[in-house]
Formats: sequence, structure tokens, C-alpha cells
Amino acid sequence: MNNLNNMSKAIMWEAAISCDATYDGIFFYAVKTTGIFCRPSCKSKVPNRKNVSFFSNADKAKKAGYRPCKRCRPDLDSKTYDPFQSIIEDTKQIIDNHYGQKMLLDELASMVGVSRFHLNRLFKDRTGNTPRMYLEKVRITKAKELLLTTTLNCMEVGYQVGYQSNSSFYNAFRRNTGFSPNQFQVSMTIMLH
Repeated sequence: MNNLNNMSKAIMWEAAISCDATYDGIFFYAVKTTGIFCRPSCKSKVPNRKNVSFFSNADKAKKAGYRPCKRCRPDLDSKTYDPFQSIIEDTKQIIDNHYGQKMLLDELASMVGVSRFHLNRLFKDRTGNTPRMYLEKVRITKAKELLLTTTLNCMEVGYQVGYQSNSSFYNAFRRNTGFSPNQFQVSMTIMLH
């Protein structure tokens, strides 16, 4: 309870209503009317101040009869919980494992359990790329590897990594490397020998 004594309830209240993640792990707040406790960073609806209690740790909130919020997961040990991180990781894993197949954003979003709009925006915010851009980078990385380690020709490599036409493969390859697949293969062969 020491850190709560050193911090005023006004500061904790302000942190809770402003969803300030810098206070995560320092204290938790519980709402009497819902029976739920949260991290300060929780994006849940702002409760009525008179129904809020503060706790120095999750165990004390549980002992007082509160259950953990399903949104911010204050019961997990990590200092901060990111509910969207698993969506990003799952999306990357699906793309990494199935880059050679035709992949539609609707199907990908459905596989990770969100809308295509939400997935596109979230993935771009967190990685700097849309799922489509990430897929292209994975395909081109694999194509570069195949061009240097197999006897497949450029067209065969393009189909192997998931492109439906030679021109779409060529354009994606040039966009990502600055070279055509043939130019890349020749220049890397010269550099390696």
C-alpha cells in the first residue's frame, strides 16, 4: 500500500480517466457498480468517481471481491497488456505460413477475428505496413532466396511465391529491390563469386 499512500487519489483518478499507461503496474482501480477492476490505461467507460476504489496490486483487488476486466486484463503479470498484439502476431504468422497462396484481406481478417478495416488500420499502425505490403515483402524475401538457391527461372519463382502473373511478380520485385528478378539474380551471382 506504500505507493498508494505516496500518491493522492486525485492523481490516481486523473490517471484512470485519462487512460494513462505510465501508471500501469503502480495501481489498479475498481468500480463497485460493475465489480470489475482495471489498469489505469483501460479504455473502458469512465466510471462515477464515488464508485471507484484504488488498489496497489491485482491480488488486493481480487481479495476485495473484484474480478479482472476482460479488456485490459489487469490479472496478467505484464506491466502493460496490449489486446491487439496477438492479432498482429497471428496475422504475421498466417502470412508467413501461407504466402504462396492467394490471400484476400477479408479472409485474413476473418481468420484473426476482426473486420478487414480494423485489421488493415491496426496492422498499419503497429507495423508501418498494411497486411498486403507485409505479404509482398515476405514473398519478395522468399523469391530472392529461391532465385539464389534454386534452378527455377524467374517466372517459376514468381508462381512459387504466390504471384498469379509474371508482370505482378516483376512489378512487386522491382518495387521492393530496385531490380528486376533477372537483374537481381545476375548482380548477386557476380557479387557472390
